[in-house]
Amino acid sequence: MTDFKSEFLSSLDARGFIAQCTDNDGLDAAASETVMTGYIGYDCTAPSLHVGNLISILMLRRLQQTGHRPIVVIGGGTTKVGDPSGKDESRQLLSDAQIAENKQTIRATFERFLTFGDGPQDAILVDNDDWLSELDYIAFLRDYGRHFSINRMLSFDSVKLRLDREQPLSFLEFNYMILQAYDFLELHRRYNCVLQMGGSDQWGNIVNGIELARRTDQAALFGLTTNLLTTSSGAKMGKTAQGAVWLNADMLPVYDYWQFWRNTEDGDIDRFLRLFTELPETEITRLAKLEGAELNDAKKVLATEATAMCHGRDAAQKAEATARETFEGGGKSADLPSVAVGAGQLNTGIGLLEAFVLAGLAGSNGEARRLVQGGGARINDAAQNDIARTLTQSDIKDGVIKLSAGKKRHVLLVPEG
Repeated sequence: MTDFKSEFLSSLDARGFIAQCTDNDGLDAAASETVMTGYIGYDCTAPSLHVGNLISILMLRRLQQTGHRPIVVIGGGTTKVGDPSGKDESRQLLSDAQIAENKQTIRATFERFLTFGDGPQDAILVDNDDWLSELDYIAFLRDYGRHFSINRMLSFDSVKLRLDREQPLSFLEFNYMILQAYDFLELHRRYNCVLQMGGSDQWGNIVNGIELARRTDQAALFGLTTNLLTTSSGAKMGKTAQGAVWLNADMLPVYDYWQFWRNTEDGDIDRFLRLFTELPETEITRLAKLEGAELNDAKKVLATEATAMCHGRDAAQKAEATARETFEGGGKSADLPSVAVGAGQLNTGIGLLEAFVLAGLAGSNGEARRLVQGGGARINDAAQNDIARTLTQSDIKDGVIKLSAGKKRHVLLVPEG
């Protein structure tokens, strides 16, 4: 750990957030002496952000908690280009209508983590399309393009890794880092923003913005990154066999979000408690020392605290109670994720494999077949081994049919009509 003077950097360092900083001493002094403004940008590539975005959102939250002003930049403009960082192929380009819809649905996410308003430390939300869409191409190239070296741009990981893997990189994507650099300059001019934060894959883009501001406005700006998280087994944080772990409840039920954290690998408990909860150090140390079956108690605390921050304390406690009833009481809690199924379908019968796909417990019939053959498929807690089996009205228990994939994933089929 570094001996920082500012509460902002000290708290981030103690919790394990910091990977790189462009100027430790300069940023520490700025955070100690002034109300500092910092930002992170989020492109609108989907209707919801996901757990992979959570660590950066919590950096903004920590910035505000320590007396500074966070800016959330919604990338309505940069989404039209697509960030090549960490990708082997071009991102799918979205229509203006899709981008507008995504912007609206992800805005609410930040209100759960930050306090917005007009005060000196209140968060603000801006859209980079407000200035990027107004740029004149020739004037932009003349005024700003001359400050970027192609040789240096080719050395950044977002470009170099794509080329090393002999994957095509469009000129459109190549411009992304220039636009992000201009974002930083524009935010400094408009809001006196001096700090850009992000994942370590954004390091080159952040440095570009700092250099551009120094060359054009003689401004001293700072960059701070956090490591891209993987689990102790090497899996990418926020990715599961079933897809992304979304932050919006309409894309991932709160119960499933709680279960994601409950299923944390043993080796990640200490690290995740520090990053994704606001529990005091003494409590984290106590929980991290638990062993054997007691380690499950630490996982439940992690799940409830992380879920409470994202979805509220009531929803988190409800998810915990649902899990307790399901696993410890052997029940069919009405708060489990559910999928409606027509009563007529049950009259004729729904194939076992089809039912698991319908419930979202398998991505395809082939995946469902492997689940059955591996002994992980259950109907009303009874193991299934016949892939030709059908579900009918006779399978309804207490008004629902409970489908389980393994011990921790459950969905209720609810007959309607």
